[in-house]
Amino acid sequence: MGFKERRKSQEIELGGFKIGAQAPISVQSMTNTDTRDVAATVAQVQRLEKVGCEIVRVAVPDETAALSLAAIKSKISIPLIADIHFSHRLALIAVEQGVDGLRLNPGNIGSAVRVREVVAVCKERAIPIRIGVNGGSLDKELVAKYGYTPKALVESALEHVRLLEDENFTLIKISLKSSDVPATLEAYRQLAAKVDYPFHIGITEAGTKLRGAIKSAAGISLLLAEGLGDTMRVSLTAPPEDEIFVAFEILKSLGLRQRGIELISCPTCGRTEVQLIELAANVEKALAHIQEPLKIAVMGCVVNGPGEAKHADFGIAGGKGVGLVFRKGEVLKKLPESELLNALVAEVENYIATLTN
Repeated sequence: MGFKERRKSQEIELGGFKIGAQAPISVQSMTNTDTRDVAATVAQVQRLEKVGCEIVRVAVPDETAALSLAAIKSKISIPLIADIHFSHRLALIAVEQGVDGLRLNPGNIGSAVRVREVVAVCKERAIPIRIGVNGGSLDKELVAKYGYTPKALVESALEHVRLLEDENFTLIKISLKSSDVPATLEAYRQLAAKVDYPFHIGITEAGTKLRGAIKSAAGISLLLAEGLGDTMRVSLTAPPEDEIFVAFEILKSLGLRQRGIELISCPTCGRTEVQLIELAANVEKALAHIQEPLKIAVMGCVVNGPGEAKHADFGIAGGKGVGLVFRKGEVLKKLPESELLNALVAEVENYIATLTN
């Protein structure tokens, strides 16, 4: 079964970074530092940049945080989104500080006058607004009418959209997040039939590192397979850098983006005569800095290893105390088990060096 054709959404820009239409599905995260601590926030964003984060969001709980945004933006290289709740005044300050986008639900900031003020400054600077609807914070009236259902998520989003459209503002991105995978999928399906704004996708409150990665992979992959999604965040109870790793692994697994290594490693079995689990983990760690898209294989059997992983760019296959280093299925070296890791890393780094020379 193939993927559905990607939904045709409007294209918007965040600080020159294209989203929607034919632009690649972008990966974003959110800092967990105190935004008022400029140094700590910048340091975290810079770490996120190194692992591939393309858009970053920061919490703006008060005026001090809002007034820190210009200093943060001046020291980072990716688009900066201010996460605003309830306060149109903080939104106005954030825009003045030069952010590239707002995460703001216009129905939650008060009167139509306040919405108009925010829209006016966003129009002037061509700053998009992401409407973010979460299953856990739906309006009580909608819950009373529809329950905690996909229909409620969609209606909530459309109410916010109408407030912006009434002001002739269409630089809009929408997210409909729930911790319930089927409900999230159905909500996006329903909304896709009603609007063509770009979608930010993810499963909110997905959980801890491993559980959250599994739940996010299930939900996000279903959405992407249906052609739904223009930007994405993997929401984990874990360091933000882990979110980026999982996001790119999802995209790589679906053949939608390529960045860094794709690790192919066989399951353990009774034929394995090397410390395969430890070896695979060490290879992954040693090559984590590689940004070029390479397939790396770590196999536990010298009989089938090179053949099973012949499409890998580089790999190793262990045997009884020895192993093979190979490239595209061709054996390069036979070495003691203790030397396999360093030999593989050397082959990969030598290859990368030839690309940059």
